[in-house]
Amino acid sequence: MTEASADRPADLLEKIVNLCKRRGFVFPSAEIYGGFRSTYDYGPLGVLLLRNVKDAWWRAMVQLRDDVVGLDAALLSSPKIWAASGHLENFTDPLVDCRSCHERWRADKIGDRCPNCGSTDLTEPRSFNLMFKTHAGPVEEDATVAYLRPETAQGMFVNFAGVLQTSRKKPPFGIAQVGKSFRNEITPQNFVFRTREFEQMEMEYFVPPGEADAWFSYWLEERFRWYRDLGIPEERLRLRHHQADELSHYSAATADVEFLFPWGWDELEGIANRTDFDLSAHAAASGEKLEYFDQATGERYTPHVIEPAAGATRTMMAFLLSAYDEDEVGGEPRSVLRLDPRLAPYQVAVLPLSKKDTLEPLARRVLGLLQPLCMCDYDVTQSIGKRYRRQDEVGTPYCVTVDFDSLEDGAVTVRDRDSTDQTRVPIAGLVDHIAARIA
Repeated sequence: MTEASADRPADLLEKIVNLCKRRGFVFPSAEIYGGFRSTYDYGPLGVLLLRNVKDAWWRAMVQLRDDVVGLDAALLSSPKIWAASGHLENFTDPLVDCRSCHERWRADKIGDRCPNCGSTDLTEPRSFNLMFKTHAGPVEEDATVAYLRPETAQGMFVNFAGVLQTSRKKPPFGIAQVGKSFRNEITPQNFVFRTREFEQMEMEYFVPPGEADAWFSYWLEERFRWYRDLGIPEERLRLRHHQADELSHYSAATADVEFLFPWGWDELEGIANRTDFDLSAHAAASGEKLEYFDQATGERYTPHVIEPAAGATRTMMAFLLSAYDEDEVGGEPRSVLRLDPRLAPYQVAVLPLSKKDTLEPLARRVLGLLQPLCMCDYDVTQSIGKRYRRQDEVGTPYCVTVDFDSLEDGAVTVRDRDSTDQTRVPIAGLVDHIAARIA
């Protein structure tokens, strides 16, 4: 951590929002039509960063384990699923209206005063269901009602029996999923932190009932470590256990991994002990058995579930906020994203020193060597100093400069984003040099 990054600028959120739009991370959706509230489009750099966040999660949760398998369930789903899960009855927020300015708010987030106009003349709270309802088929009638899923979890519960049979796993084992979810939030806010359309990274870990507490503690530690390992300072992370009156209807225990955002501590991920609520509820509603038979002991039981559930988009935002830094290079101010190379949109930028035709063929050959290894940018516009600054600001860990000496010595200059140190590396060893630094 540099001195500049230890004291976070007061306008950090504004800086990040401006950077995201200026550099092509995140654009307001439908901006040419005046925008559409709480929806965002991920630009050329944003789609790469978000993909890298999801890939890092998948690598930790599925690829590096032999006890977790993947799933990609449907976005549209039957009302029967949400009736059994309790979402039709319980998935609500308390809604109040301000009688002065007519804005609507979540009652549990504003106290007794309207954040917009300051009035205390608010309506009584009433329940507001957060699910998006639609119709499947040409006729809009009760029989065709469907819902956009508000979470990815239920797809894993209703597929439990099929996954258990085909994967030949036995508890403890998990089913992981990354995908879109939809919630009709009353007050979407804080850029991409709380939106009506978002991506989740969830895993349902099915365990013998007597082991649930131990696995709950295990996943608390594992998930907290993942954020630290990818570059979020430990002082900006905390685990907060829910009080009894905060627990969801399915939860025996829940703790949030929270991040210190510019507006204060807020949730990145929830880890919950869901007990056997979901499997038992779906078994009762569907008439299908959702249980496990242990042939070794002759025991038949409904597994309990530990659920680590993270928001991909808000996690991406936390990495951006943690990585943003301001310092000086050569006496000039610099904005830099100190992203972990595993997350950075581009791991390498290839920069021919000049646009002259004599350098272009060699620079293109260097680019071709690196592209199978990682995402690369190729930039020939403006001076080399300005190109370095551009790559620093979007988080590219290494710049490879092809100069006129390269034509003679068969080497290139590799510049490190964080230290700005430059190293001369033979082209023949460049792939190995970069590979060792971005793994």
